[in-house]
Amino acid sequence: MVDETAKLEEELIIRPTSETIIWDSYRSWIQSYRDLPLLYNQWANVVRWEMRTRLFLRTAEFLWQEGHTAHATAQEALAEAQKMHEVYTRFAEDFMAIPIIKGAKSENERFAGALETFTIEALMQDGKALQAGTSHFLGQNFAKAFDVKFASKEGTLDYVWATSWGVTTRLIGALIMTHSDDNGLVLPPNLAPYQVVIVPIYKSEEELSAISVKVAEISKALRNLGISVKYDDRTTQKPGWKFAEYELKGVPVRLAMGPRDLENGTIEIARRDTLEKQNVSQDGIEKFVEKLLAEIQNNLFDKAKKFRDEHITEVNSFEEFKNVLEHKTGFISAHWDGTSETEQKIKELTKATLRCIPLDAKEEAGVCVLTGKPSTKRVLFAKAY
Repeated sequence: MVDETAKLEEELIIRPTSETIIWDSYRSWIQSYRDLPLLYNQWANVVRWEMRTRLFLRTAEFLWQEGHTAHATAQEALAEAQKMHEVYTRFAEDFMAIPIIKGAKSENERFAGALETFTIEALMQDGKALQAGTSHFLGQNFAKAFDVKFASKEGTLDYVWATSWGVTTRLIGALIMTHSDDNGLVLPPNLAPYQVVIVPIYKSEEELSAISVKVAEISKALRNLGISVKYDDRTTQKPGWKFAEYELKGVPVRLAMGPRDLENGTIEIARRDTLEKQNVSQDGIEKFVEKLLAEIQNNLFDKAKKFRDEHITEVNSFEEFKNVLEHKTGFISAHWDGTSETEQKIKELTKATLRCIPLDAKEEAGVCVLTGKPSTKRVLFAKAY
């Protein structure tokens, strides 16, 4: 039987974030400007008290990458927060093929204790927004809370300036919901574990042996270009079953070769993003595949961006605002008077939240869609996960 009153020899503590651990450590690590900057990055499991969990998006426990930095000046800390904001942007767009909007959070939506929270916001195929990553300029708030001071070059004692930033396994959910279809996953080539799978089609061991020799040549040529390849010569499953399996798993490119292909010097190639198939020459197949993978990567990004752009709607009244939410969904570009009270009221009335103030928002005179008070730029609202 388990003794429920027994205590662990070492205390086990679960946490929602790591600030307490990090800043308690920084207090003993930092004495002088010579100790700065401190730039720490980690992967950790954290726990959140989610009322309603959603796979990958909102779970009671999840894995995340988080960074915590300490600096001697506000300018250096702010630059670090902005740099990480750009790093997350490039990863989302260049690797995940997810177009995002770079913005700053409103005061209501900022990370607790932050002077500024930068966010990357994505739009899923159901028209809901997803916060894909954040980077925070914390000022001196955490340093003051944990009494982390340093001796400056001038000999004065001051609190350090800080940032924190992170992305989580929520990005897996973002990847699935941005690109996938009713046939399964659709993976961008830049992230796919296997970019190419090769399936032999044969009736005898002799045919399989001959095909395997040719496939070995093709696989080597592909790998020499840095392309990851899997050759599935399992005898336990038929080719059609394998085709369905790799379609479900989202492998970007599938090659198939049978005895006739071997004889004719051709190979069948299928792309996962469009499900198109064609027969091409085996000569130069590695260059053809390399070009095709780049095309698929770009196509996935362009398709997602087209959907995103078509679902950013400018409105000038609260009736328009509610109508878009009900019938079109997506991002709503609207004027807002800048107050937390108005932001909260809009959320109460519509369940839409202010996702971000776009960094590239144009200055323009307008009036708040709810209060009619003056506004200088549009912000983005949406229903979100």
